[in-house]
Amino acid sequence: QVRLVESGGGLVQAGGSLRLSCAASGRTFSDYFSDYVISWFRQPAGKEREFVAYIIGGGGYSYYADSVKGRFTISRDNAKNTGSLQMNSLKPEDTAVYFCAAKRGIRTLSPSQYDYWGQGTRVTVSS
Repeated sequence: QVRLVESGGGLVQAGGSLRLSCAASGRTFSDYFSDYVISWFRQPAGKEREFVAYIIGGGGYSYYADSVKGRFTISRDNAKNTGSLQMNSLKPEDTAVYFCAAKRGIRTLSPSQYDYWGQGTRVTVSS
């Protein structure tokens, strides 16, 4: 079995910050965590899931959606099998359920290509 668990969501005022974490466990991640792309997606209420950011297996390259670029920072710690999303200068439009996801191999922005998902953590940004 493999498992991803997000944490760190909550309620914050506009302009504030939150740090989301994604903890990975299971044989696949324990043996080959660095082979996996880690991504964050979010889903606002009533809308489709959208890409936020990804980081490649070795952590040497990351990519962000235009809507969060310059405000969010994705990172990972392969020794601990964890990923993080630091969110600064939060806006009300960032309100959503945030999911971490993982796939082996080539990076992609398509959620359908990801094999493993966390259950999500809610982020609410008030005006």
